[in-house]
Amino acid sequence: MNPYTNADASVLTASPLERGVGVLLDTVWGTVLDAVAGVTGIDMLGFPFMQRAYLAAICIAVIGPLVGAFLVHREMAMIADTLAHSAFAGVAAGLFVNAVYAVAVPPLLSALVVAAVAALLVQTLVDYAGAYRDTSLAIVLTGAFAIGSVLITATGGGIAVGINAYLFGSLATVSRLNAALLVALSAGVTVGIALAYRPLVYITFDEIGARASGIGVKRYNQLLAVLTAVVVIGAMQIMGVILVAAMLVVPVAAAAQVARGFREALLASVVLAQIAVLLGITLSYRYETTAGGTIVLVAVGVYIGMVIAGRLQSRRSVVEDTGAVTGGIEADAEESPGD
Repeated sequence: MNPYTNADASVLTASPLERGVGVLLDTVWGTVLDAVAGVTGIDMLGFPFMQRAYLAAICIAVIGPLVGAFLVHREMAMIADTLAHSAFAGVAAGLFVNAVYAVAVPPLLSALVVAAVAALLVQTLVDYAGAYRDTSLAIVLTGAFAIGSVLITATGGGIAVGINAYLFGSLATVSRLNAALLVALSAGVTVGIALAYRPLVYITFDEIGARASGIGVKRYNQLLAVLTAVVVIGAMQIMGVILVAAMLVVPVAAAAQVARGFREALLASVVLAQIAVLLGITLSYRYETTAGGTIVLVAVGVYIGMVIAGRLQSRRSVVEDTGAVTGGIEADAEESPGD
């Protein structure tokens, strides 16, 4: 009799990468969510595909605002949409190669390569072609989407079914390897932002001054563009190409309504993004709706709530300031000598 079970045998024959992924997703993350499911009675937390979806969503909600904060304050929020459409072309290219040449090319890998090239192309158009940023974004966006549509029709529509999951996002498309890859990409993006934080902030709010002080503006612009491409590819699994830009923009815009200072807004945007993705995925599973659309609707709801909170905060500040001024006038009047 074989002393090992099938599961044990599969572990023994697995590669080091597969064993590492298993430790991350099963031994660590899976055990935590299984325990939470047992305590709370929420059964869906015990399903492996939901555990992967939650892990991916948490990662997206961290790196999306981290990169999006710089884009929003530089008025380049639409670069996320541009790179998402470029990623669509990358996915189409990967599926096209798989279908026509029978070569195993992971669509997410081809999407990452194409999106990174598109990000550098946008920056090159701005730096060397004399194009305005919105013009360069429009050129790359429409060109990439055209390439993707041509590749789809070139196979007689045969790859159209496979690309739907990338267009609209899906909880079921987050595989074990993709979830582990997203964790690694998230760590890389977070480290990259942390190391380049001060120069990026300087360039964001005073690019001319940054150039004058000797900071390599071009290099940091390219870094930010590539990091944006990485975030887009990671978010595309759940959000879909159509809605991927939301996680880079909406939480940042919501945090700006109540936060004071860039760093506080950055931290607040991550917290608000976590609320949006966790609540959005839960509602998506509960009501069987599209994950990306549900997350975006929750994020928009959070944004509206923050706008209202910001208005109330401003009104309260005005009332307090008016009261302080009135109190000061009354005190001066009391101290002045009467007739």
